[in-house]
Amino acid sequence: MPVNVVFLEPAFPSNQRDFVRALHAVGARVIGIGERPLEALGDELRSQMVHYEQVSNVTSTAQVERVVKALQRKVPIHQLESTIEAHVMCAAKVREACGLPGTSVKTTYLCRDKPAMKEALRQAGVACAQSIGSSDPEEIRQFANRIGYPLIVKPRDAAGASGTMKCNDAAELETALRSFGVAAGRSVAIEEFIEGHEGFWDTLTVGGRVIHEFVSHYYPNVLDAMRHRWINPQFIATNRIDAVSGYDELKRMGRKVLGALGIESSPTHMEWFAGPKGLKFSEIGCRPPGVRAWDLYATGNDIDIYREWAMTMVHGRASQPLSRRMSAGIVALRPSQDGRIVDYRGLGDIERAFGQWIIDVHLPSPGTPTQPVDAGYMANAYIRMKHPDYDELRRMLDLTGRTVKVLAR
Repeated sequence: MPVNVVFLEPAFPSNQRDFVRALHAVGARVIGIGERPLEALGDELRSQMVHYEQVSNVTSTAQVERVVKALQRKVPIHQLESTIEAHVMCAAKVREACGLPGTSVKTTYLCRDKPAMKEALRQAGVACAQSIGSSDPEEIRQFANRIGYPLIVKPRDAAGASGTMKCNDAAELETALRSFGVAAGRSVAIEEFIEGHEGFWDTLTVGGRVIHEFVSHYYPNVLDAMRHRWINPQFIATNRIDAVSGYDELKRMGRKVLGALGIESSPTHMEWFAGPKGLKFSEIGCRPPGVRAWDLYATGNDIDIYREWAMTMVHGRASQPLSRRMSAGIVALRPSQDGRIVDYRGLGDIERAFGQWIIDVHLPSPGTPTQPVDAGYMANAYIRMKHPDYDELRRMLDLTGRTVKVLAR
């Protein structure tokens, strides 16, 4: 019998279309719920869905639940899937209201609320930064006095480094508390700053069992990368995950995290640090990574990763083995200043040196307004590359970051 899968927001951002394509390809009957009118979706996307419902807000539990319950009165609905951080809680609540399987509200909450997440993992014996969640300035000051500086202040449900502030002393902490509106009652996450190298571990997981796993490394750490214009940051998905024993501890920790948070069948994205205090958990989301990291996994492993996601979600198994043939990475290219892009320098040198290893190049046309430094790795120009040797790929990306100039005024 065909599996009817409701998918939240099939059109935006653009790679949401790949999830719909993949569900359709593995035999699912896809029912989309999105914010755009049907006629705006395009022929290809419309052809991959058996039905579509427009709502004004896909994060509105009431709206999505109303649509799903109406659908259930007409056809059996087997699954409700979402892949965007802002959508996952709505999807979890609607699943529970409509009796559908999938990631629970409790697990989704633990994967979004940073203090609750870390408390659950500390109880399970996972090494984490010391942290609290609080809306009480005095409680936060007492935590700071007990733990010491630097400290990290962030929204309780932030994704990655979004909205994160590093506080090196009491004065900077007070500035952060004002910025976040703590005095007005807003609760924030306060964490011990962990020194060390930063990376991420991503999975496709079925019934709590890891089907596929990937490891990527940041250069430099995200907080530094999102604060300084002169840095052209990069991250690299390694092809050494099964060949280097140093990843064994990370794999064990990741699986312990999945079990402690009750993550069953879901893509996951887990950030970690390794430094003087050892390997430390940072945070996890029960959804795919951002910045199109999955594209790098697909290139490095000779797979259609969206199809793999669909196979695990719909059929509970993989369809393709991972080749681990290539490491693949991205280097973000920062404009020389805010304004508008006027020209590029050095691209020809990189194309001549590494042309066969370039996956793609994104260079916004002259006249395009620049985006702020903290807008992310793909906000302005970027180049993605692959190579069978991880160290060589890192050298190539380093040289690309030093050579290619994005001129703006």
